[in-house]
Amino acid sequence: MPEPDQSLRHGTQLRRLLVGLSALPYVQAMTSGPNVLSIVLAGGEGKRLMPLTADRAKPAVPFGGTYRLIDFVLSNLVNSDLTKICVLTQYKSHSLDRHISLTWRMSQLLGSYVTSVPAQQRTGKQWYQGSADAIYQSMNLINDEDPDYVVVFGADNIYRMNVEDMVNAHIESGMDASVAGIRVPRAEANAYGIIDAGEGGVIKQFLEKPADPPGLVDSPDESFASMGNYVFTRKAFVDALNTDAADADSRHDMGGDIIPFFVGQGRAQVYDFTANNVPGATDKDRNYWRDVGTLEAYHAAHMDLVSVEPEFNLYNRKWPIWTLQSQLPGAKFTLRGTAEDSIVGSGSIISGGDVDRSVVSPQVMVDKWAKVEESVLFPGVRVGRNAVVRRAILDKNVIVPDGVEIGVDAEHDRARGFHVENGITVVAKNVSVPGSW
Repeated sequence: MPEPDQSLRHGTQLRRLLVGLSALPYVQAMTSGPNVLSIVLAGGEGKRLMPLTADRAKPAVPFGGTYRLIDFVLSNLVNSDLTKICVLTQYKSHSLDRHISLTWRMSQLLGSYVTSVPAQQRTGKQWYQGSADAIYQSMNLINDEDPDYVVVFGADNIYRMNVEDMVNAHIESGMDASVAGIRVPRAEANAYGIIDAGEGGVIKQFLEKPADPPGLVDSPDESFASMGNYVFTRKAFVDALNTDAADADSRHDMGGDIIPFFVGQGRAQVYDFTANNVPGATDKDRNYWRDVGTLEAYHAAHMDLVSVEPEFNLYNRKWPIWTLQSQLPGAKFTLRGTAEDSIVGSGSIISGGDVDRSVVSPQVMVDKWAKVEESVLFPGVRVGRNAVVRRAILDKNVIVPDGVEIGVDAEHDRARGFHVENGITVVAKNVSVPGSW
């Protein structure tokens, strides 16, 4: 029987999963493959994204107008038919837990779930001591699900990935651990965790920001940077976690301790992200991946969304990024208000103002003669008449009074208590910006 069209297959399964329709005839088909448990590490504090993380966990930070950062990894897993997902949380997790519980409601009839798992001190009176310790302390999740393979992904990068491809490559390799690697110019590779792989993709070394990064076998001017995404064979992974937990000198870190453990045994391979096949990907956004761990990177990733042919295409209907959309009317433009090369969320009103190369979230108001340029406005922001917002990030419910400028004069911004970094001004949540000074 011919293989069904990939987009139709994903669309049909996702409707069953997310809407929760009864689909008993499909249960056998969806459970006949290997049992895979996905663990998403979402406990990061995100200090480099302050003040955006002052009141929320890093994976809960809004992105792209309507999403949260965690929606990207969860969408990749669900689109890949990996629908048993545990999200490990710790730092200021309330908004993240709430988002997961309201948005990611899967059909239990088919054995699918996305569940938020807080730190519980199951192994003693301490919180998570590292990413590996987070999984070790949550070993009950692995024991209860009894998977054949365990997928461990981070929660705060922007990308599309067919995780099923990586799982299949891991199974075919017979290795105990697979690490997703993205090709980066060797001249820039000293900013990343680098994978030194030999013939056949077997990892020889795992290097943290090396001064002289190794080149690739087939491309000496490129290096493999770790994406922080892993696939493990269950038994070997559990043994490694137990060994690591007993090591008092370990940092209990996935990239710093667990992967080197497998590398030392010759049991780890790199998965080349360029080999990943995502339905609907364009030539421009194929293999796109951004670490948005800094304010500069976070702002740049938003600018990647807004061009006519975006670096990262949010409009791929064959591999959608899922989230809970607000029940709001469409965006409204009045009094010759304009938005050029921008994303404008539902419920927003551009009333005589001009928006250029910006991402405007739902329920934002930009008033007459205001200028918003290369900025990111979170939900509920108000920009008054004749105000200017330039290369800025305004968190939820920020109010910019008439005639006030933000992002124009860095010293003026600092004097008003705003965070300024690499030419980007950030105004924290719920701030009413003072008027003229």
